[in-house]
Amino acid sequence: MKMPKLKGFEFWRNTLGGARYVVAPMVDQSELAWRLLSRRHGAQLCYTPMLHAQVFVRDANYRKENLYCEVCPEDRPLIVQFCANDPEVFVQAALLAQDYCDAIDLNLGCPQMIAKRGHYGAFLQEEWDLLQKMIMLANEKLSVPITCKIRVFPEISKTVKYARLLETAGCQLLTVHGRTKEQKGPLAGVASWEHIQAVRKAVNIPVFANGNIQYLSDVERCLQKTGAHGVMSAEGSLHNPALFEGRNPVVWEMTEEYLEIVQQYPCPLSYVRAHLFKLWHHTLQIHQQLRDELAKVKTLEGLVAVNKELKLHCQEEIANLKGEEKAKGGLPFSHWICQPYVRPGPKEPCKENGTNGMEGGNRGKRALEDEDDGNSDSLSKNKQKKKLRNPNKTFDPSLKPKYAKCDQCGNPKGNKCVFNLCRGCCKKRAFRETADCPGHGLLFKTKYEKSLLWKTSPSNLPNIEMRAHKGEMKETRLLKEPIDGVA
Repeated sequence: MKMPKLKGFEFWRNTLGGARYVVAPMVDQSELAWRLLSRRHGAQLCYTPMLHAQVFVRDANYRKENLYCEVCPEDRPLIVQFCANDPEVFVQAALLAQDYCDAIDLNLGCPQMIAKRGHYGAFLQEEWDLLQKMIMLANEKLSVPITCKIRVFPEISKTVKYARLLETAGCQLLTVHGRTKEQKGPLAGVASWEHIQAVRKAVNIPVFANGNIQYLSDVERCLQKTGAHGVMSAEGSLHNPALFEGRNPVVWEMTEEYLEIVQQYPCPLSYVRAHLFKLWHHTLQIHQQLRDELAKVKTLEGLVAVNKELKLHCQEEIANLKGEEKAKGGLPFSHWICQPYVRPGPKEPCKENGTNGMEGGNRGKRALEDEDDGNSDSLSKNKQKKKLRNPNKTFDPSLKPKYAKCDQCGNPKGNKCVFNLCRGCCKKRAFRETADCPGHGLLFKTKYEKSLLWKTSPSNLPNIEMRAHKGEMKETRLLKEPIDGVA
């Protein structure tokens, strides 16, 4: 017999084991290897990275790479998160994923520009009718519960009304990030636990709190303040995977364990590199040359080698410590200890390890090597990168090839265009005048003549074989019988 689908608190207690310590869904960052590392150090529930429902439905390779990989019993309980804006597509994706997880989560919290362009995440939070349809349909069709992750509105009352709507539609667990969709990057600011507390009191389903979590003590304060049933961490866990254990281990303890897991459960090199940049963040502000090496290596073995080199540098510093030296740059611990990174506000200078981002000629972020021609300062970073890949490339405007311009709009014209226009203008004119332009492959006149032939004598329509020769179109008419008026 098919087991009944658990709901609300029963789902949280029985399926999720009453999870209180949760690792957030993070694009390209909460992959299997990272989830396993997090679980070994206190995480009780993990989410997959956000997956695109439409891509998940149409692309078998995407499904295989992101979910249908090697079965790992350690990686449960697990919630798969999708972004979507179409009820049918969302449910199709969820049906393909439901046998590999314990619940399906709808992302209503992503505030990034890509979410705005794709019309998903936090940019759906005003479309309550659509969200209601999506959740109701998923709740009806799926064999696992549906959950949601949201951001708050500036007004507590509207946030509460929003949460109640999602609960009524069928959401069985709600994660509330206490920031608005405008609070991101340098404007992130402090998350509002008051909003989360209000939602927790208003709904009758489990609530996870998200925001302002850097240490285990923050987790306990958040649970007490908000009354939430669990706490989700994203940035905090990326800088310290042992956050939920209440430990701040040396960085290489975490990086070496993570790299071992990656060798067993491979993932794209870009994911691994990004994790090492986060974990070694404070150390890389001091050892700039190793930052450059970490950015350039193209193999897992290369990343392992750079990791060993960073470890050796730190161990040498520890051996040379005099007495009880305090951490530099106002950090709570020495730079080789896993600890949070507090992103500076929009008007704050970047002060990292006692510098303003510039010390001894080193920038806060890795600098590109100077080019041989000595003109690197006048080029943008993107152009410098292109020149590194192709040293012969030039950006001198005077050396750029000159193109003949379209007579109408100024864009480059087609070399073989009969009207001396670009393709866009040519298409409009050829359509208007019922003309052909062999140079752009536009055959309005030819097609019109063929249609007339069909109307006058469809039984004797010639087979027309079009051949291009030196920019002119030649027609070979293969006729069974001569047609009046046609040679």
